[in-house]
Amino acid sequence: MTNGADGLLLIGGEGPSREILAPALQSVRCVIAADSGFDLALRIGLEPDLLVGDMDSVAKSPRFLSFPSHRKRAFPEDKDDTDTELGLRVFREMGYRRILLAGGGGGRLDHLVGILSLFCRSFAPVAWYTRCEHIEAISGDFSFTGWKGQTVSLFPLSDRAADMRSEGLKWKLDGLSWRRGEGGISNRIIAGSGRISVGRGKLLMIRTFQEHADV
Repeated sequence: MTNGADGLLLIGGEGPSREILAPALQSVRCVIAADSGFDLALRIGLEPDLLVGDMDSVAKSPRFLSFPSHRKRAFPEDKDDTDTELGLRVFREMGYRRILLAGGGGGRLDHLVGILSLFCRSFAPVAWYTRCEHIEAISGDFSFTGWKGQTVSLFPLSDRAADMRSEGLKWKLDGLSWRRGEGGISNRIIAGSGRISVGRGKLLMIRTFQEHADV
C-alpha cells in the first residue's frame, strides 16, 4: 500500500473523495492548497494550513476571502513554476519530505503530463490521487489489499525495469523486462491482496478505481 505522507498538497482539477483519502490522512501533519486546490479542500471538508499560488483560478468564495492573510503566500502569475511545483517547494522549505498529491484530474493534457513528470524528480510525491486514479512510483516490493476488480497500468520510469514478479494480477509480470516506452495497460486485479515486485528499476503504477475501471 501507499507509504504514509506527512504533507498533503491539494491542487486544482478533479480530486478524490474524502473517503479515498481517509487512510492517508491519518499520517498527514500539514495540508497545503495550491490555488484552486483550495476549492477541493472545501469540497472534501479539509482546512488547509497554507494557501499558495497566483490565485488566478481559485473561486473567490466567502471562505477564500476570509482565509487568514498570514496563511496565504501569493506569487506572480508570470512565473517559472506551476502552482503544484510551488506547493512542493514550500513543503520542502518547511522540512517536509513525504508529500501526497490530491486533485489534478481532467483538464488540460499538458498539466497532466507536467504532474506525471514530477515522479521523475528527486523530490517526488509519494503518490497522486485524482477523482478516478491513484498514481504511484514503485520499486522493490509493493503490496496491496482491497483492490480486487480494479485495474493497474504499469510503465517504466527508469531506462529499464526488470526482474519483475507479481501476485494477484490476471496477467503475471514474472520474468518480464521493459525498457522506457514499453509497459502494460489495464492489468486486472483478481485477488483480495497481491504484490508487485521490481528487482531492477522503477515503475509508474496507475490504478483505476473500480467504478471507472471499464471507462
